[in-house]
Amino acid sequence: MKDPSALHYFLGLEVWQEADEIFLGQGKFTVEILQKIGMMDCKSMPTPMVANLKLLNDTSSDRVDSTIYRQMIGSLMYLTNTRSDICFAVNTLSQFMVEPRRVHWIAAKHVLRYLKGTVEYGLKYRPDHEVNLESYTDADWTGSVTDR
Repeated sequence: MKDPSALHYFLGLEVWQEADEIFLGQGKFTVEILQKIGMMDCKSMPTPMVANLKLLNDTSSDRVDSTIYRQMIGSLMYLTNTRSDICFAVNTLSQFMVEPRRVHWIAAKHVLRYLKGTVEYGLKYRPDHEVNLESYTDADWTGSVTDR
């Protein structure tokens, strides 16, 4: 079977092709996540996570439904295909999928509030731009209170 038309939407990934660029986004998938969690009318946030947030294994806060939490984190993991700006926050939140607490749920909702304001973000590829690979590292291993 052949389909000579250009690819536009595949497995939650939107592809917009023009003569000089390709844009990959997941705006529709982002909206579906927000609708599923019931956060379409939330206020947006400027960052995906609060700076210096310490998500410890705090047993004093209430447990939340782990099934819904896992579904939300799984959806956010798939969203990182085109949204590298949320990778750190999603990675941090995924560490608490076994026994999620209210503090983790609130932090995950913060990521969703960030996504609400940045639905149109994605990856843009252009052939006329030079590709520069930059790498950053964090050598402050003692800053992690959980495992140092």
